[in-house]
Amino acid sequence: MRYEFRIAGIVPDALAAGFPELDRIPVPEQTLLFGSVTDEAHLYGLLTRFQSLGLRVLEMRRLPA
Repeated sequence: MRYEFRIAGIVPDALAAGFPELDRIPVPEQTLLFGSVTDEAHLYGLLTRFQSLGLRVLEMRRLPA
């Protein structure tokens, strides 16, 4: 499964390094993080990491295969 996460603000390099499984594209006032998610536990783990680092997820969507 591939997912895209739209994060509020620009995620700095230091924080993005905490998500090596995701690619990053900065867009105006937001950051898109996207990549493969192995299972539901991995998905919830990513969401927990976003929250623990103070990153606000604006949108999450599953990408077509």
